[in-house]
Amino acid sequence: MSTDPTTVSLVLGSGGARGLAHIGVIQWLTENGYTIRSISGSSIGALVGGIFATHKLEVYAEWVLALERMHVLRLLDPTIGRSGLFKGERIIKVLRDLIGDRDIDELPLSFTAVATDLDSGQEVWLRKGKLFDAIRASMATPLVFTPVRHGDRTLLDGAVVNPVPVAPTVDDATDLTIAVDLSGPLESRPVPPISASLIGDNRYRKQILKFVEAVRPPRGAREPSRGLLDVAFTSMQTMQATIAHLRLSACPPDVLVQIPRNACGFFEFWRAEELIELGRDRTAQALASARPSGL
Repeated sequence: MSTDPTTVSLVLGSGGARGLAHIGVIQWLTENGYTIRSISGSSIGALVGGIFATHKLEVYAEWVLALERMHVLRLLDPTIGRSGLFKGERIIKVLRDLIGDRDIDELPLSFTAVATDLDSGQEVWLRKGKLFDAIRASMATPLVFTPVRHGDRTLLDGAVVNPVPVAPTVDDATDLTIAVDLSGPLESRPVPPISASLIGDNRYRKQILKFVEAVRPPRGAREPSRGLLDVAFTSMQTMQATIAHLRLSACPPDVLVQIPRNACGFFEFWRAEELIELGRDRTAQALASARPSGL
């Protein structure tokens, strides 16, 4: 029997804070004998995938695990009279300082950040230039972050046309294509309990867990009234789930990892610990289910 590692083309989908599950997906794959040779991502998928390509994913994971609600709010830079609520420059600067920027050509694996041309509606594959410039363009979520000027194009979030971009990996010479869809079916309780081994004796992480439980609405509580942004985000999420389903049907991966679209809210990055564990859990399930097919 061959002991060579299984090589993977990894496709990471869009979905705001749910994308922290991508960290758990990558951790599980690398711990279980899979070698990631190629990454394609939209929005948060481009962000997490790009950081992994720099070999700094654990640095990012530790940083995001320490975030509280107010930390997330301070990373947002509101705009006035522009084409988005936030400029997105503050978070990119923080990540550039934390991770260090690189040219995409210099990365040790193939990387594609997917964006959308605002004027033509075309899907744009960003494979050259500065990594965080490509990430910023890919995560320019309509209404949330302002569009980005990239060369002679104005770019938006890749999720507008391809939330789970498998197509850039089609010609890869890898054993498996594994895609992570953050718009999976709704579940009543999608996030599993956080394992004690993840929390350990870290007092600060225990405080984060206590905070997460405090802000989670009680079961059976009445649904709050929906504001303008809530309706807009829910509508975009529904459209992106439909687009993702159609694109995945046309270009299916070998293995599909699905994260429930109600796992968390768009900006709930302070729930990193449970979302990372969710990513690990769903990856293990997806690969276990795929093995009988000959994987």
